[in-house]
Amino acid sequence: MIVRLLSGGIEGVDAYPVELEVDYTRQGLPAFSMVGLAETAVREARERVFSALRSAAFRLPPARVTVNLAPAGRRKNGTAYDLPLAAGLLTAAGLLPPESTDGYFMAGEVSLSGELKPVPGILPLAILARDQGARGIIVPPGNAAEAAAVRGLSVFAPAGLAQCAAFLAGELALEPTPPTLPREEAADATLDYAEVKGQQAAKRALEIAAAGGHNILLIGPPGSGKSMLAQRLPTILPPLDFEEALEVTKIYSVAGLLRPGQGLATRRPFRSPHHTVSDAALAGGGSWPRPGEVTLAHRGVLFLDELPEYRKSALESLRQPLEDGKVCISRANQSVVYPSDCMLAAAMNPCPCGYLGDPAHACTCRPDQRERYRAKLSGPLLDRIDVHVEVPAVPYEALRAEGEGESSASIRERVTAARNLQRERYAGTPARCNADLSGALLERYCALDADGHALMEGAVRRLGLSARAYTRVLRLARTIADVETARAGGGETAPIALPHLAEAVALRVLDRQ
Repeated sequence: MIVRLLSGGIEGVDAYPVELEVDYTRQGLPAFSMVGLAETAVREARERVFSALRSAAFRLPPARVTVNLAPAGRRKNGTAYDLPLAAGLLTAAGLLPPESTDGYFMAGEVSLSGELKPVPGILPLAILARDQGARGIIVPPGNAAEAAAVRGLSVFAPAGLAQCAAFLAGELALEPTPPTLPREEAADATLDYAEVKGQQAAKRALEIAAAGGHNILLIGPPGSGKSMLAQRLPTILPPLDFEEALEVTKIYSVAGLLRPGQGLATRRPFRSPHHTVSDAALAGGGSWPRPGEVTLAHRGVLFLDELPEYRKSALESLRQPLEDGKVCISRANQSVVYPSDCMLAAAMNPCPCGYLGDPAHACTCRPDQRERYRAKLSGPLLDRIDVHVEVPAVPYEALRAEGEGESSASIRERVTAARNLQRERYAGTPARCNADLSGALLERYCALDADGHALMEGAVRRLGLSARAYTRVLRLARTIADVETARAGGGETAPIALPHLAEAVALRVLDRQ
């Protein structure tokens, strides 16, 4: 008897359908074979499943069992095929009705005692099940909240194999897991811009960067507050909407970084890898590709502290992901595309000793040391960073000032208002925020008058701006105009004026050096 069950495999952050076929026959010598390009963890399912079935008091008569994972030409990895294999064996052996598994997607790992354990990648599989019109999906209890984030799909979460078999046989009624509703997680109460003394220019630059989704580089001496400012950047970003939360949760689900029982990830990611990170860990890769830090920061912030200390090859690997919002990883056995639409926030010292230009300390670096230090940051990489802002040492007067500065909550209100303006303006277009503008959208929404063209012509000539830097100045100016509109209480979008362009040019200090 041949039984067919529905499951899925993961490629990138999406799932593809896998049909698990179980041929159970009493003819010939007892044996078990699995075909269909199954990796080690999949082939080991035999030992786990048969032990789990014995623990659940199921007795399978000796038989010749052949399991095929179709399509047979695509790699199958992980332990998610344990549950459909167990259900297929029970059905093929006649211990479950032949039609009991029809229309159900299944995924889950089984323990030797018959319990169901959570597995990574359930959310993409649940989306696939819904799109395929499944009756429902059967997953371990630890994955139920994650799968229930998919609207229009019934999610069943039996505790073990015995309960799953009783449910499929119609002997036990299981209530579908209630839908997971997006609910914003509380922000870290220890991080707030009200705690940052001074640095008003840097705070203004960070507000503009957050409002338009722009990359930002903070440059200053040690102890000036660069890391402190960057770590508080997520506190002024707007909350994730449902679609963004779904994208983030898919990535973390595939990477196996969701907590058991966790539903939608509603806090914007903040990733801060150490400067010793490898190229593959930063951009993604490996013999079997996995998402890197730039993908784990999707819809959030990737913070690189002490930027010139990173390997130059690792930094250069970010050029395409930062420009395109996705990273393409090709290997001999697989090619995948991971999303990487994140804000890059970076911090660096102006020189190896850190005190170049600091009036209170003398720089001890030789000119050649400074050149080698700056040479780690290539021109194409710096071109992809919209905002370069200096963060000078904080004077004593600012340190001793009583009271707190503006809170993250009030800054976030303006940032969210500016983002809402952009969302309405770019509805129906590929752009989500000003940082995404290019081509016809850039010409339409960043149009300049005669005075604006004259200012930009002078800036391009004097500063030697590249075409990419020119477009980024226009995007910055568009964001500054939106921030001013939000500060004034909303209304119609203000056109780009000379003060907006002048501030945008001033926010790229490396172009002036």
